[in-house]
Amino acid sequence: MKLVTFGVSKLGGQIQRIGVIHQDKVLDLNMGYTRYLADKYGDIQAYELAAAMIPPDMIAFFRKGNEGTAEAEMTIDYVAKYQVKGSLFGPRGEKIVYEMNEIKLKAPVPRPNSLRDYLTFEGHASFSGKRQLDKGWYQIPVCYKGNPDTVIGPDEVILWPAFTDLLDYELEYGIYIGKEGKNIPREQAEEYIAGYTIFNDISARDIQLQEMLAGGIGPAKGKDTCSVMGPCLVTPEEVDPKNLRMMARVNGELWSDNNSGTAYWTWPQVIEFASMEETLYPGDFLGSGTVEGGSGMELNRWIKPGDVVELEVEGIGILRNRVGEKPPKRTFTR
Repeated sequence: MKLVTFGVSKLGGQIQRIGVIHQDKVLDLNMGYTRYLADKYGDIQAYELAAAMIPPDMIAFFRKGNEGTAEAEMTIDYVAKYQVKGSLFGPRGEKIVYEMNEIKLKAPVPRPNSLRDYLTFEGHASFSGKRQLDKGWYQIPVCYKGNPDTVIGPDEVILWPAFTDLLDYELEYGIYIGKEGKNIPREQAEEYIAGYTIFNDISARDIQLQEMLAGGIGPAKGKDTCSVMGPCLVTPEEVDPKNLRMMARVNGELWSDNNSGTAYWTWPQVIEFASMEETLYPGDFLGSGTVEGGSGMELNRWIKPGDVVELEVEGIGILRNRVGEKPPKRTFTR
C-alpha cells in the first residue's frame, strides 16, 4: 500500500485524513471503512467503530497493527468493487475517493514522535573515499537527532534560513516505526517497520561546518531548518530496501543518481542499535543518511532561491519542493 496523509478543504477549513493511493486517486480509508460497516451492520455506531479501527491519523493507525492493516486492505477492495458501479459515498454523503488535484498531500506522518538520521552510506560519510573514517564508524551506526517540528511535506516551500548562504539538499530515504519495542534483535527488526518514505534532509552547510568544528556536537542549528518527507509511505512488502534507485534533480537536471544497496549499515542493524536500552515508538522516524553523491556539497553545486528540487526513490515516488526566497542575512555575535 502507498499510504498518505492528506488535507481536504471543508466548510470551516481544511481537515486532515489518511488514505491510500489507488489507481491514481486517493481513497479515504476511514470513510471507506465507515461505509463498509454501515452497509454490513447499519449506520448505528459505524463512525465510532471505524474511528477505533482505522483512525484518520497515521500514528494512531500504526498502533492498530496488523489488524488495522488487514481492515485497510479489505476497505480498498470494498471501495474499488463499488466504484465500478458508480460513485460511493459515506453514510452521510461524505466523499471517499478523491482526484489528486482535490487534496493536498502532507508528510506521511506530519509530526513524527522523534527523528533520528543515520549515516549508513560509507561513500557519503567518507566523501567518496577522500576522508578517512574513524574506526568507530564501522562499529556502530551513528546518527544525529533532528527536530520533528521542522517536518514539511510534498510541494511545500523549503524556507531559506536567514543565517546561511549555503543551503543544500540531501538525497535520503527512511522508515517509520510501526510498533513499540525495546532491545529489538535484528532478526525481528523488520516487523517494526511500518513503511518507507523519501527524505530530503535540508542542511545549512556553512553553519553546520562551523558548529561541528567548534565542538563536534551535533549537527544542530545547521539541520534545524526543515526536513522534507513524502510523498507517501510504502508498506514493506512493496519495496526491496536493498535495491532502490535514488535520484535527485534540480530544475529537471539530474544531479545525483545512486542506489540504496550501497549502504554499509542495514535497517535491521540500525533498529537493533537504536532500540538498545531505548524504546522505539510508533511514529518514530529513522533516516538512512545521504547516499554517496546525493548532496550539492559533494558535487560543489548549490541550490538557489526559486529552484525546484525533486528526489525520486524507486517504488516510492517523487518528492518535489521549491526553494524559497533568501531573506536578508542575520548573524550572531557574542
